Amino acid sequence: MAGDVLDLFHPAVSRWFRESFARPTPPQLEGWPRIAAGQNTLILAPTGSGKTLAAFLFAIHELVSRSSDPSSEAHGVHTLYVSPMKALANDIERNLNGPLTGVRVSAEQMGMKLPEISVGLRPGDTPSSERQKMVEDRRIS
Repeated sequence: MAGDVLDLFHPAVSRWFRESFARPTPPQLEGWPRIAAGQNTLILAPTGSGKTLAAFLFAIHELVSRSSDPSSEAHGVHTLYVSPMKALANDIERNLNGPLTGVRVSAEQMGMKLPEISVGLRPGDTPSSERQKMVEDRRIS
């Protein structure tokens, strides 16, 4: 079944996951088909069960898949994650950058070029000058 659920992903995303993990967790196995079908999906599971990766890996898949379509120019915000705690948001950024780097390496090994994908973080105490810079840089609006 794990092979089936990983077939939902872009080949570079699937390859990175297979090389990084023994198998998907139950929340991932149950969540990914629903997310792929465009269903609103709430994943409720204990800390450390792969919930965050379940959500972010599909977002990465969608961004990477856009690179296959030459008419698609993805600018601006694609995925917005709202966290109630600044420390958790920092942890999410770190955990997101690892998969992004790994997927990029997998794609390069497969002879694929991926679009630039960036991560921005804006805690509630971000000064207005920095918020304005994010808008000007088209990182967030």
